[in-house]
Amino acid sequence: MNIALVAHDIHKNLIVDFVIAYKHIFQKHTLFATGTTGKRISEAAKLEVTRLRSGPLGGDQQIGAMIAMDDIDLLIFFRDPLSALGHEPDISALLRLCDVQRIPLATNVATAEMLIRAMENGFLSWREEIRKYDTLKLNGTDNSI
Repeated sequence: MNIALVAHDIHKNLIVDFVIAYKHIFQKHTLFATGTTGKRISEAAKLEVTRLRSGPLGGDQQIGAMIAMDDIDLLIFFRDPLSALGHEPDISALLRLCDVQRIPLATNVATAEMLIRAMENGFLSWREEIRKYDTLKLNGTDNSI
Protein backbone atom coordinates (compact mmCIF):
# COMPACT_ATOMS: atom_id res chain seq x y z
CA MET A 1 0.00 0.00 0.00
CA ASN A 2 1.02 3.61 -0.54
CA ILE A 3 0.93 5.49 2.74
CA ALA A 4 1.17 9.27 3.09
CA LEU A 5 2.49 10.71 6.35
CA VAL A 6 2.04 14.33 7.38
CA ALA A 7 2.51 16.06 10.72
CA HIS A 8 2.34 19.63 11.87
CA ASP A 9 5.32 20.86 13.88
CA ILE A 10 3.76 20.14 17.26
CA HIS A 11 3.29 16.47 16.28
CA LYS A 12 6.51 15.69 14.37
CA ASN A 13 8.05 13.81 17.32
CA LEU A 14 4.81 11.86 17.72
CA ILE A 15 4.68 10.71 14.10
CA VAL A 16 8.36 9.71 14.18
CA ASP A 17 7.77 7.69 17.36
CA PHE A 18 4.65 6.15 15.81
CA VAL A 19 6.48 5.03 12.68
CA ILE A 20 9.33 3.60 14.75
CA ALA A 21 6.84 1.69 16.93
CA TYR A 22 5.20 0.18 13.83
CA LYS A 23 8.30 -0.04 11.65
CA HIS A 24 7.67 -3.75 11.13
CA ILE A 25 4.45 -2.80 9.34
CA PHE A 26 5.58 0.38 7.58
CA GLN A 27 8.65 -1.28 6.05
CA LYS A 28 6.34 -3.49 3.94
CA HIS A 29 4.74 -0.47 2.26
CA THR A 30 5.67 2.54 0.16
CA LEU A 31 5.89 5.73 2.20
CA PHE A 32 5.39 9.33 1.12
CA ALA A 33 5.67 12.36 3.37
CA THR A 34 5.84 16.10 3.32
CA GLY A 35 9.31 17.69 3.61
CA THR A 36 10.58 17.81 7.18
CA THR A 37 8.29 15.03 8.35
CA GLY A 38 9.69 12.71 5.70
CA LYS A 39 13.28 13.62 6.51
CA ARG A 40 12.81 13.01 10.22
CA ILE A 41 11.02 9.68 9.69
CA SER A 42 13.62 8.50 7.20
CA GLU A 43 16.54 9.37 9.48
CA ALA A 44 15.04 8.08 12.73
CA ALA A 45 13.31 4.93 11.47
CA LYS A 46 15.84 4.12 8.72
CA LEU A 47 13.01 3.69 6.21
CA GLU A 48 12.82 4.81 2.61
CA VAL A 49 10.42 7.74 2.35
CA THR A 50 9.61 9.67 -0.80
CA ARG A 51 9.77 13.27 0.34
CA LEU A 52 7.49 15.87 -1.16
CA ARG A 53 7.53 19.60 -0.54
CA SER A 54 6.84 21.09 2.86
CA GLY A 55 3.10 21.33 3.58
CA PRO A 56 2.83 25.13 3.37
CA LEU A 57 4.94 25.11 0.19
CA GLY A 58 2.66 22.70 -1.69
CA GLY A 59 3.31 19.33 -0.06
CA ASP A 60 -0.30 19.01 1.10
CA GLN A 61 -1.41 19.73 -2.46
CA GLN A 62 1.04 17.17 -3.86
CA ILE A 63 -0.43 14.51 -1.59
CA GLY A 64 -3.90 15.70 -2.59
CA ALA A 65 -3.02 15.23 -6.25
CA MET A 66 -1.78 11.70 -5.51
CA ILE A 67 -5.03 10.95 -3.70
CA ALA A 68 -7.05 12.30 -6.63
CA MET A 69 -5.10 9.99 -8.96
CA ASP A 70 -5.72 7.02 -6.60
CA ASP A 71 -2.00 6.75 -5.85
CA ILE A 72 -2.39 6.91 -2.04
CA ASP A 73 -4.14 4.17 -0.06
CA LEU A 74 -3.92 5.59 3.47
CA LEU A 75 -3.21 9.01 4.97
CA ILE A 76 -1.91 9.57 8.47
CA PHE A 77 -2.02 13.30 9.20
CA PHE A 78 -1.21 14.32 12.76
CA ARG A 79 -2.50 17.84 12.51
CA ASP A 80 -2.71 20.62 15.03
CA PRO A 81 -6.41 21.45 15.35
CA LEU A 82 -5.77 24.22 17.90
CA SER A 83 -3.57 26.51 15.80
CA ALA A 84 -4.59 28.70 12.91
CA LEU A 85 -2.41 27.87 9.92
CA GLY A 86 -1.93 29.92 6.80
CA HIS A 87 -2.43 26.92 4.55
CA GLU A 88 -5.68 25.78 6.23
CA PRO A 89 -7.57 25.76 2.89
CA ASP A 90 -5.04 23.21 1.56
CA ILE A 91 -5.55 21.06 4.66
CA SER A 92 -9.32 21.19 4.33
CA ALA A 93 -9.09 20.28 0.66
CA LEU A 94 -6.82 17.33 1.49
CA LEU A 95 -9.23 15.98 4.11
CA ARG A 96 -12.17 16.45 1.74
CA LEU A 97 -10.33 14.53 -0.99
CA CYS A 98 -9.90 11.61 1.39
CA ASP A 99 -13.67 11.49 1.82
CA VAL A 100 -14.36 11.81 -1.89
CA GLN A 101 -11.78 9.17 -2.88
CA ARG A 102 -12.57 6.79 0.04
CA ILE A 103 -9.10 7.03 1.53
CA PRO A 104 -8.76 5.87 5.13
CA LEU A 105 -7.60 8.87 7.15
CA ALA A 106 -6.21 9.19 10.66
CA THR A 107 -5.74 12.62 12.21
CA ASN A 108 -4.70 11.39 15.64
CA VAL A 109 -2.58 8.60 17.08
CA ALA A 110 -5.55 6.53 18.33
CA THR A 111 -7.14 6.31 14.88
CA ALA A 112 -3.75 5.80 13.22
CA GLU A 113 -3.08 2.79 15.42
CA MET A 114 -6.45 1.28 14.53
CA LEU A 115 -5.82 1.77 10.80
CA ILE A 116 -2.29 0.38 10.94
CA ARG A 117 -3.49 -2.69 12.85
CA ALA A 118 -6.36 -3.12 10.36
CA MET A 119 -3.93 -2.86 7.46
CA GLU A 120 -1.61 -5.40 9.11
CA ASN A 121 -4.52 -7.85 9.36
CA GLY A 122 -5.74 -7.35 5.79
CA PHE A 123 -8.85 -5.34 6.64
CA LEU A 124 -8.08 -2.66 4.06
CA SER A 125 -8.12 -5.07 1.13
CA TRP A 126 -11.58 -3.72 0.24
CA ARG A 127 -9.75 -0.90 -1.56
CA GLU A 128 -8.58 -3.36 -4.20
CA GLU A 129 -12.15 -4.60 -4.71
CA ILE A 130 -13.38 -1.02 -5.12
CA ARG A 131 -10.66 -0.41 -7.73
CA LYS A 132 -11.74 -3.51 -9.67
CA TYR A 133 -15.37 -2.41 -9.57
CA ASP A 134 -14.51 1.14 -10.64
CA THR A 135 -12.42 -0.24 -13.54
CA LEU A 136 -15.32 -2.40 -14.68
CA LYS A 137 -17.65 0.61 -14.54
CA LEU A 138 -15.25 2.76 -16.55
CA ASN A 139 -14.82 0.07 -19.18
CA GLY A 140 -18.56 -0.52 -19.42
CA THR A 141 -18.18 -4.22 -18.64
CA ASP A 142 -20.11 -4.29 -15.38
CA ASN A 143 -23.62 -5.59 -16.17
CA SER A 144 -24.91 -5.10 -12.64
CA ILE A 145 -25.23 -1.35 -13.06
